[in-house]
Amino acid sequence: MSHAEEWKVGVYLIEEDGATEARAVLETGKDTLVGRGRARCNPQDVEVPAIGDELAASRAMRDLAGQLSRAADKDLAALGAVPEAPRTGYGWPDDSGGGR
Repeated sequence: MSHAEEWKVGVYLIEEDGATEARAVLETGKDTLVGRGRARCNPQDVEVPAIGDELAASRAMRDLAGQLSRAADKDLAALGAVPEAPRTGYGWPDDSGGGR
């Protein structure tokens, strides 16, 4: 089965008072997902707008990626294909063996 689609993501940045807000908007043709990110310049640092843009945009895209992944998990569960439990990638592993 062959399938081709094009999804577009627009990234919108607004900088104000040393902070950058970003929105990453994904249009799939069926749904719209919006990721959000923020970066703030430390008042003691030299202000370099490009760095704030990069940080805020990356955080917005990370948020968007998480939403898209959760949507896929819901769709898989609705079809009866249960994905394995989500992993956080940080923190201590669950010690269900009773501890120390």
